[in-house]
Amino acid sequence: MDHEHIAGDAEGFARQAPDPATPPQPELPVQRPLAVEVHGLSKRYDKFLAVDNISFAVPQGEFYGFLGPNGAGKSTTIRVLCGLLAGEYRSIRIAGHELRGDSIGVKASIGVMLEDPMLYERLSAPEHLEFTGMMYGLDRQTARERTAELINMLDLQSAGNKLIVDFSQGMRKKVALGCALIHEPRVLFLDEPFNGIDTVSSHQIKQLLQRRVAQGVTIMFSSHVMEVVEKLCTSLAIIHQGKIRLEASMADLKSRPNWDGLEAEFIRTVGHVAGMETDGTAGNSGGKLT
Repeated sequence: MDHEHIAGDAEGFARQAPDPATPPQPELPVQRPLAVEVHGLSKRYDKFLAVDNISFAVPQGEFYGFLGPNGAGKSTTIRVLCGLLAGEYRSIRIAGHELRGDSIGVKASIGVMLEDPMLYERLSAPEHLEFTGMMYGLDRQTARERTAELINMLDLQSAGNKLIVDFSQGMRKKVALGCALIHEPRVLFLDEPFNGIDTVSSHQIKQLLQRRVAQGVTIMFSSHVMEVVEKLCTSLAIIHQGKIRLEASMADLKSRPNWDGLEAEFIRTVGHVAGMETDGTAGNSGGKLT
């Protein structure tokens, strides 16, 4: 046999054989783009520091819970991110837009539902949704089509042409959510969306939000209702006295050896909750912290 041929085969084998000293490398997880990036956000009301130099990030398609006791800084943070309130920060980036340099781009990319929504009470629900859609730049036909779709999804057909001034709190929240969704935003900010609404309305809103997340929409919402956050959210942050005390995925939290529910984790993290003791009485709250 030709020695050159043998040598060539040996070299080829050496090139193909894996190096036993180099173990196979695990595949890195796919990094999703960030929908919300916050760096060094602070907000002061006179001498009171409501939000104290917080930073966090929310990947695209995340259902992100923002938890904390009353006065912790939840609503203030959401209002700053939406451009409704001025704050001090190094950088805030929403849906790829810098808040400081492109606030119009941010506002066009987000939907907002505040705890106490401001609505035009002398309009009906369809009129309000259609008007909001056109304010976002939709043509009248598209606004009407999306209004009809949302009225059906939110089960507001029975309201007919009834004016919003006569709506219940739950119906008002449904209208506000419809206004936040009418332009199909990439990011939703919801401040206490389940406060003051009945069980049926709450169920309908949860289903609608879960469908949006499945479609790639990012949702950041504040809530006191632990069982809702534990059921819906894929990740969360706990803010207390203006600082973020915990940020984690629900999967990581549930994998902890001492995991005994989100309410217990919340109490451990915060250290105390107004009106509740850590001696076991928290278990009687029904999962709602006030």
